[in-house]
Amino acid sequence: MPETIITHMDLDSFFVSVERLKNSALNGKPVIIGGNSDRGVVASCSYEARAFGIHSAMPMKQAKQLCPNAIIIRGDSQLYSDYSKDVTSIIAESVPLYEKSSIDEFYIDLTGMEKFFGTWKLAMELKAKILKETGLPISFGVASNKTVSKVATGTAKPAGQRKVDLGDEIPFLAPLSVKKIPGVGTETYKTLRGLGIQYIKTLQEMPMELLFKTLQKPGIDLWKKAQGIDNRKVEPYQERKSIGSERTFEKDTIDVVKLRNIISAMAENLAYQLRKGDKLCACITVKVRYSDFNTHTLQAKIPYTSADHILIAKSLELFDKLYNRRLLIRLIGVRLSDLVSGGFQMNLFEDSEEMANLYQAMDRLRNRYGNDAVKRANGLEIHSLGRSDNPFDGGPPLLLANRRQ
Repeated sequence: MPETIITHMDLDSFFVSVERLKNSALNGKPVIIGGNSDRGVVASCSYEARAFGIHSAMPMKQAKQLCPNAIIIRGDSQLYSDYSKDVTSIIAESVPLYEKSSIDEFYIDLTGMEKFFGTWKLAMELKAKILKETGLPISFGVASNKTVSKVATGTAKPAGQRKVDLGDEIPFLAPLSVKKIPGVGTETYKTLRGLGIQYIKTLQEMPMELLFKTLQKPGIDLWKKAQGIDNRKVEPYQERKSIGSERTFEKDTIDVVKLRNIISAMAENLAYQLRKGDKLCACITVKVRYSDFNTHTLQAKIPYTSADHILIAKSLELFDKLYNRRLLIRLIGVRLSDLVSGGFQMNLFEDSEEMANLYQAMDRLRNRYGNDAVKRANGLEIHSLGRSDNPFDGGPPLLLANRRQ
């Protein structure tokens, strides 16, 4: 078996880089992408802004205090998606197997190509091609697996590259902060620091059983990553086009209150699945099938989002426009399409700090306790949405009480 060779590529400060293509006056200056108001949240920022301690998901008010001279831009999700597609096309035509893990991040499997092309040379040429054809700087790391290649990329930024040879994974990782391990978020980092763990070397020297006792199964995964062990394969990239949910009634109904509640529940369920899959949608479709089997649909284009309150409001608006025959209804459905990756960051363009924190808190509860952990008051009587072809592990309606629609 040939040595596994994985290249991880990550566009440098992607949103800011795109904005700088539009306006070269932004070059070399601290730039923040996100909501303009003090209640907004930082979606992304330039390396010059990071030098002041600014980071993604930071309240905009705090970011302004840290860097009063920062240039703040609301962001253009459609423009960023278009550039992401351009980069994806270049990678697709250049390598045999790749995985698009977010709007600005890729894994490429170059296993077996060393003897024919030279994997380092191929990665360098691909980096140069992306810069030449799109104007976007990109960094990459080459290693024997996903985890180490991603960490290598992080150490090479901005606009750099790094290779970790097979057998060098442990000494490469050892001096780095545990925050550099993919998947270590704020809460996990706090837990590790509470145990006196700051560097990966400490994790490498700990018994796996101790981490399991403290963190359960995630502790085992963390220990393996610290050792440079990661057997995940590069998954061939396929852009999901849509997700949807439908319900066929056992008895046709004309109960508009019930129908609106079900539409609301469907939209919120799908919104959660978008966020869970780090996706956004730009098109929403509502479907109504009457008792005479005539089927009607109505769709609307919307700014990229995965926010409940936006998708529910638009779904109900479309249903109200669509349901005008006053006949018994046999089936209703909601479909979200024009999906793109990179949901978390782009959601922060519009969300206030309070709304961003609310969604993160809700989703943590759902991830831990199941889809029914949080419910919306107007859907409490709905126990099942029927058939769903949701590709993001769909489930029963996710409903939250006392939330503004």
